[in-house]
Amino acid sequence: MVTDRIFSGIQPTGTPHLGNYLGAIQNWVNLQEECSSVLYSIMDMHSFTLPKEPAVLRQNILDTTAAILACGIDPKKCLLFRQSLVPEHAELAWILGCLTNVPRLLRLPQWKMKRASQNSEGTVGLLTYPVLQAADILLYKSTRVPVGEDQVLHLELAQDIAQHFNKKYGEFFPVPKAILSTTKKIKSLRDPSAKMSKSDPQKLATVTIADSPDEIVLKFRKAVTDFTSEVTYEPATRPGVSNLVSIHAAVAGLSIKEVLHQATGLDTAHYKMVVAEAVIQKFAPIRNEIKKLQEDKSHLIKVLEDGAEKAKELAAPIYQEIRRLVGFQ
Repeated sequence: MVTDRIFSGIQPTGTPHLGNYLGAIQNWVNLQEECSSVLYSIMDMHSFTLPKEPAVLRQNILDTTAAILACGIDPKKCLLFRQSLVPEHAELAWILGCLTNVPRLLRLPQWKMKRASQNSEGTVGLLTYPVLQAADILLYKSTRVPVGEDQVLHLELAQDIAQHFNKKYGEFFPVPKAILSTTKKIKSLRDPSAKMSKSDPQKLATVTIADSPDEIVLKFRKAVTDFTSEVTYEPATRPGVSNLVSIHAAVAGLSIKEVLHQATGLDTAHYKMVVAEAVIQKFAPIRNEIKKLQEDKSHLIKVLEDGAEKAKELAAPIYQEIRRLVGFQ
């Protein structure tokens, strides 16, 4: 009998932004109520594809942990742990990497995009991190994985690797299925053709969940729209204002239609302030909780260590069986 198990992860880039929250974390909170076996990982090994100063990485891990706990992730209802504390992730990635061909990895769009953005030939880690993602998922025999649109191809790689392993060594891994986010991808406030990102050099482009009310108001006031004052939802022709409508709908828990009805008679300048206020109201309690949690580093470290111990208990028997299947023991 296959256990229904959900796995997902987030890179420790510090405090998550609005897109992270609406596209992933909000969904995680709901999923921990629906499934009895849920694992969420702080993906510090993945973040190392673009190495940070050690002190910065340590702080980012704690800030990300504080933020997702403040958003409602409950360690009593899920396993929250740091990826690098469970060494079987890297060990399984090596085995799976030896079953994955290089041309498949070279075709993944993230390899091309990230290589271009880093303006370099690219590293081995950057090329092979999708194999590590597959190991993250398969190590726990996960059956469902919440993913955004930009990660679907990576999950398909994990599915193919699972099937290849099963064909070679006998049925072992369940083939994980995607849980697609229903939230529209949140775009940059300064360039609605690009997704919102912490690495965006334009500081007004990205709203983090810890921003002050004044910062949120400023960022929405400066949000790029167009020369038409009416509020409509037309992503192809009016991406800026459509992004505001998507954000408003997601934070207010309303449909696009309901949001447009509320915006009847408003011009885009006034509507920006309506959206800003909705975001402020949504994040006010989260922001206060983040501040409290950041003051207790030892608690955050303990949450991640306790979660890692439980994750190891789940991973160890599965990995031992993988070792036996491939001939390591």
